[in-house]
Amino acid sequence: MQPGKAVEASAPIEDAAEDAAADRQGGLYVYCIVDGGQKAKLGPVGIDGREVYSMPYRDVCAVVHNCPPEPYQSSDPQVVEGWVMAHQRVVDAAWERWGTVLPLAFDTIVRRRGEGEPQEDIRKWLAEEYESLRRRIETVRGKAEYGVQVFWEPQVVARDIAANSEEIRRLEEETRSKPRGTVYLLRQKVESALRREMETRASACFRDFYERIKQHVCDIRLERTRKVAEDRQMIMNLSCLAYRERSAELGKELEGIDRMDGFSVRFTGPWPPYSFVSG
Repeated sequence: MQPGKAVEASAPIEDAAEDAAADRQGGLYVYCIVDGGQKAKLGPVGIDGREVYSMPYRDVCAVVHNCPPEPYQSSDPQVVEGWVMAHQRVVDAAWERWGTVLPLAFDTIVRRRGEGEPQEDIRKWLAEEYESLRRRIETVRGKAEYGVQVFWEPQVVARDIAANSEEIRRLEEETRSKPRGTVYLLRQKVESALRREMETRASACFRDFYERIKQHVCDIRLERTRKVAEDRQMIMNLSCLAYRERSAELGKELEGIDRMDGFSVRFTGPWPPYSFVSG
């Protein structure tokens, strides 16, 4: 992805007008930090249609809109979801325009302190954190975040384990020649053995898949697995940072896992590197 062409500031009057607007409202909402020192206007694409623009310091910019100093709050989940989606759209637009971004969390607001202006605090922060920001930008340059979720069908895996486990086959054989009371106890042993072997299989699959995926990515974050359905369980949930030009290699590796009996893969992205910008 090539960064778009930014619009350079043509007159100090524009800067003064934006500073005055932010000063009146008392705050600046910050979407992300981008790799580029050009003044640019993205238009009314922000939360609630706010005008979004960049504030440069040397060769980095903060992408912001003017706002009141209070956080965005609502008791309506749909309203909050709309704000979050708008935040993500601005980060996506900045990613398309500048090529490398450090996304900030939703509702990051710089408030005016005393008689100062929020712009002054942003510029001061960019100056103080400049070296750190440059290092983090270089860490994610040319890379994107991808989501990898691996699922298995417990019944399919359980059948495979039962067919190949000597312990389970032995216990099943014993049930055919034992009295009813003993059969009940043997069935409990079969279920216990199956649970143990399912856990062992899940751990082994996780280690195998992780090592295979790791070959094609720069960094991995483990995410919490979620309940999906009774007949389908998520056994792996990863956020991966990979070079965009190598994403096809990762996709090919995941296709191999997806073809395994009883397994399926959900591969999503590319996204700005939300999970890899801290530090």
